[in-house]
Amino acid sequence: MKNFTLFQALNACGGQMLGHTEEDRELGRVVIDSRKVEPGDLFVAYKGEKTDGHAYVTTALDKGAAACLVEHPVEGETRPQILVPDVQKALERIAAAYRKTLSLPVIGITGSVGKTSAKEMIAAVLSSRYSVLKTEGNLNNQIGVPMTLSRIEPEHDAAVVEMGISGFGEMSTLAEMARPTIGVFTVIGHAHLEFLHDLDGVFRAKTEMLSYLPKDGTVIVNGDDPYLRALRCEQRKLCVGQGEDCDVRAVDIRPTLDGKTACTIVYGSRRVAVQIPAFGKHMICAALEGAAVGFVMGLSDAEIAEGITRFHAVGRRAAVGDTGFVTLIDDSYNANPDSVKCGIDSLLTLPGRHVAILGDMLEMGETGKELHEDVGRYAREKGVDALYASGPLGRWFAEGFGAAGRYFESQEALIAALPELLRKGDAVLVKASLGMHYDKVVEGIRQL
Repeated sequence: MKNFTLFQALNACGGQMLGHTEEDRELGRVVIDSRKVEPGDLFVAYKGEKTDGHAYVTTALDKGAAACLVEHPVEGETRPQILVPDVQKALERIAAAYRKTLSLPVIGITGSVGKTSAKEMIAAVLSSRYSVLKTEGNLNNQIGVPMTLSRIEPEHDAAVVEMGISGFGEMSTLAEMARPTIGVFTVIGHAHLEFLHDLDGVFRAKTEMLSYLPKDGTVIVNGDDPYLRALRCEQRKLCVGQGEDCDVRAVDIRPTLDGKTACTIVYGSRRVAVQIPAFGKHMICAALEGAAVGFVMGLSDAEIAEGITRFHAVGRRAAVGDTGFVTLIDDSYNANPDSVKCGIDSLLTLPGRHVAILGDMLEMGETGKELHEDVGRYAREKGVDALYASGPLGRWFAEGFGAAGRYFESQEALIAALPELLRKGDAVLVKASLGMHYDKVVEGIRQL
């Protein structure tokens, strides 16, 4: 944390200093894993389901932590501990106080689909001119956001912060810490319905961010999404998408032979020809979001085009490749109805017989059965040739798809049947929520 000290953190969270400290000192990062502590860091002692961070306070201090944020004193430890009733609330207050000391632009990203891809793309674009800090991996929650903010150093010109939620009020907590100057909304979709109930709820929860953006800030939204297209806000609003009425739009879209996507991004009189080093409809959205942020922050066409070529996907997100037997789209990282439909659309742009192998979409709430059936129907109506599924809710994919849909009682049975299900030259989409462990299905396909 640049120019932010131990005593400032103490004052921000209203804690009590325990142990001996001779002088104030600048803090390093926020760390929750004692193995990763470096001198000057603030170690936060979380109580988890399997372990209690208080057991590692001494280890953290031995490694040079400036102090530890604790909910009870660690017996026998005389070095600095900040005692608070709730380490989570205290950390949020510290992060918010630190953010107020910073003047750099912060791009806050949220949405039901495509947050991480948008974060990576925006950071890639901005890095063609600026030194950029971005959220690591998908550390986008009430622990991850303050950890990200704490890593902002004097050399950084901008920060790109992913903000993920599952319930009402959580976005307000994240946005109050991050205080974005540019807000990016990817899609309002069927995610976390167990907690947010319906699309109206998702929209309300995500747009809590707007209250924490400055009135002279910019809001970038997916103009192809009906909820976001209709969004009203005090800030300047830019719509991105493929619609003619979008401010930043993609035209001349075409897949390339090496698994990339080419298109031209249009913004007013500006036309930027780009090569997106990834496959899929949602990657076009990410490129548009990256370009829009670049336009807002004054980048040239050449800088935007070059930045997009720097993009690298995180995890198993729509990685497409030739296994030597089939063309495989490995999108086994996460799934909800909107992202699965997007994956189906992308699948159908590839040559060959089109096969969808799907696993459960989790956290769909009471409408899970109907949402799985709807995706199955969508696949059939769009022209997918075969659909195979497993998982407790997977049978409803097959039911919605109809006669050519096949359900397997277990993932093991599905993997065992792959040699008879797939043909040489097929185009295959593998899509499921992370908890379904469909990476095992992907490996089964690669072995054919």
